Amino acid sequence: MRFVIVTGLSGAGKTQAIRSLEDLGYFCVDNLPPTLIPKFAEACYQTDGRIDKIALVIDIRGGEFFDDLFESLKYLKEQGYKYEILFLDASDEVLVKRFKESRRKHPLAPDGRILNGIVLERNRLREVRDRASNLIDTSNFSNMKLREEITKIYGEKGQIETELMITIVSFGFKYGIPLDSDLVFDVRFLPNPYYIQELKYFSGNDKPVRDYVMSYGETIQFIDKLEDMLVFLIPNYLKEGKRQLIVSIGCTGGRHRSVAIANALFSRLNKSGNKVNIDHRDIDEDANKGGKKL
Repeated sequence: MRFVIVTGLSGAGKTQAIRSLEDLGYFCVDNLPPTLIPKFAEACYQTDGRIDKIALVIDIRGGEFFDDLFESLKYLKEQGYKYEILFLDASDEVLVKRFKESRRKHPLAPDGRILNGIVLERNRLREVRDRASNLIDTSNFSNMKLREEITKIYGEKGQIETELMITIVSFGFKYGIPLDSDLVFDVRFLPNPYYIQELKYFSGNDKPVRDYVMSYGETIQFIDKLEDMLVFLIPNYLKEGKRQLIVSIGCTGGRHRSVAIANALFSRLNKSGNKVNIDHRDIDEDANKGGKKL
């Protein structure tokens, strides 16, 4: 089991670090009172390996409870529980700048003097910093650089984040644009199979509708251009640290055109080796509201 305690200066990147660890498959808990660490560790070690990677954020937000950390670490050592401490640090100048940009108060500076809070926090964290298994100074780190460093230290051997999870969503505009969309495309410029009696009650998953939608040159041209744009975007998104991409394709009801085009795009991206899912959000909405469902 790998048991990581994440701590460090406020504003040094603990939130980004725990998100990166979570993406690496760690079971993460933020701001656990240090006095509960022994019980939590016991529970994890009793899972017979079902939980084998844990990360806890322990920091000054715990107030007076933070002083219990060393007693808890002593207990873990006595019981033979192995743990690591990841300490995140940054220069005073960088921390002050980050707090000013976020407009947040420092937890140890209720009077608003950020630098005073940083000095107090450094003093309280000096001992745990000295015990750190890994120390990362994030003064000159972007979020992407910190993610790479976390992956290098805490990822499995050879594990790197090189994939972007792409989800293609078909939807109907009359039911609203998916809230989690990154990119939205409107295919209502294509002829609507809904108005053709023999196609009306089929969906874009069915061959008659698929053949009809794909029979138009504009459809193929649109898919070609969309694929070309995504081929350009995907490596650039990865370079900037993006790990999920939601591409939403909408028509009027989300049953015919958007479904057929989403399927075609899914097939192309999948064949290109991308990690891709598909979700036809509204495919049955019209059918469930009185239409014939096939």
